[in-house]
Amino acid sequence: MKSETLKFGTQNAPHRALYHALGLTDEETERPLVGIVSSYNEIVPGHMNIDKIVDAVKLGVAMAGGTPIVFPAIAVCDGIAMGHTGMKYSLVTRDLIADSTEAMALAHGFDALVMVPNCDKNVPGLLMAAARLNIPTVFVSGGPMLAGRVNGAKTSLSSMFEAVGEYGAGKITEEKLREYECKTCPTCGSCSGMYTANSMNCLTEALGMGLKGNGTIPAIYSARIELAKHAGMAVMDILKKNIRPRDVMTEDAFMNALTVDMALGCSTNSMLHLPAIAHECGIEINLDIANKISEKTPNLCHLAPAGRTYIEDLDEAGGVYAVMNELSKKNLLNLDCITVTGKTVGENIEGCINLDYDVIRPVETPYSETGGIAVLRGNLAPDGSVVKRSAVLPEMLVHEGPARVFDCEEDAQAAINAGKIKSGDVVVIRYEGPKGGPGMREMLNPTSAIMGMGLGSSVALVTDGRFSGATRGACIGHVSPEAASGGMIGVVEEGDIISINIPENKLELKVDKKVLEERMKNFVPKKKELSGYLKRYAALVSSGAEGAILK
Repeated sequence: MKSETLKFGTQNAPHRALYHALGLTDEETERPLVGIVSSYNEIVPGHMNIDKIVDAVKLGVAMAGGTPIVFPAIAVCDGIAMGHTGMKYSLVTRDLIADSTEAMALAHGFDALVMVPNCDKNVPGLLMAAARLNIPTVFVSGGPMLAGRVNGAKTSLSSMFEAVGEYGAGKITEEKLREYECKTCPTCGSCSGMYTANSMNCLTEALGMGLKGNGTIPAIYSARIELAKHAGMAVMDILKKNIRPRDVMTEDAFMNALTVDMALGCSTNSMLHLPAIAHECGIEINLDIANKISEKTPNLCHLAPAGRTYIEDLDEAGGVYAVMNELSKKNLLNLDCITVTGKTVGENIEGCINLDYDVIRPVETPYSETGGIAVLRGNLAPDGSVVKRSAVLPEMLVHEGPARVFDCEEDAQAAINAGKIKSGDVVVIRYEGPKGGPGMREMLNPTSAIMGMGLGSSVALVTDGRFSGATRGACIGHVSPEAASGGMIGVVEEGDIISINIPENKLELKVDKKVLEERMKNFVPKKKELSGYLKRYAALVSSGAEGAILK
């Protein structure tokens, strides 16, 4: 529906009366109405600057002949929600954001939209809404945080969580921990490593839904304001050309995004979000497709937490387009896909050279010949599980050890803090999946504690929940089917041997087949008493292997 159906003719005089109540002039209402979806709030560091981005977008829209009108989207800060019941409300907001944006856009007849998200669930939630609405839409994020500095070295939020583990192990003093606390997050913006927020903002460029620099220009740079103005102008251009989200987010575009995902070494959460966005476009992305792309895509970046470079470094090296330019040298991208620039991918990345081979490896000499994410299968995860391969130490790519079994994150954390986890163990955390959590909590606390205690080279974690984009180590999430749905992870017993082989994409529970059959025959999954939104969510959500979409 276009705003024309609400604005003109005597029958629409009541609508115009309400536009006048907003202070809109006749000249403004006669122009295309462009909704600006603002994720601004005062609790999420990645969103506290979005009011300035929105003001710049509004100016860009007005300069190009449109009338900008702002409405909000909610946002949860995963870092603040981490480690307690609040994290159950993180992933679930992805659908609230998509649903509420759909409702606002259709109820008010906007002609086009500019989405201004930043953090983990806002980007995919708004991409899902864009696909549903299918009206001309451009994305511009709030931008990444600058890295902190401790002891003269760059640092980020993952370092902060690991510092807590170091303090618990007696490796640093309380004063040093306080220094990390005060210096790790020095500016506004989405946290400075290749965590989920920055992963999804970079992949928005790869999908063709954001302009050059959307994922990498730091939040506090004036260039971010200029980008926002250009986004406002761009949406008016694609409105004239009638370029819509489903024209941009084609199957080829998703294959491009998955390829860039593997090259960048993005968060494992991209394996939840890309399938969910694709689903809204009527496109199926399964985990097998991800592995096929990973097999042929070189990993070119080791951004934090996988390495010691940060999003600001990626921006200086040429950004996402420079990575795509490297990939194009091996014909790994479809260059004909149309984008919100009004140009093709090939036209966009032409001349975008790699300016720093320490940040973006040349495609001829990558960190590895395979991508940054791997999907593992086996009797423990017949429907799949996900690991950030590029952030795993070489000695942990193949590991076998006894299971240490916990039915929630809190119990696992208590055992780790008490020194009960030993070298060689495989920590199993279950009933944290989409249904079982519910909400599939990110678990950065236990993974960071293990790394901080110096066990990252000898201890693995396996869960039907998920890990933060800030996680590094042999941390395997999204185990499907989950325990709450009767998955094999629900019958793992203390001391069972678990075999992990990341190069061969295998995750196996090494217990006699007849014993497992007997366990499964007698298995009754635990159920939790739920209420409110979480109760509705748990009843509708699919598995992590399907992107945790609502059915």
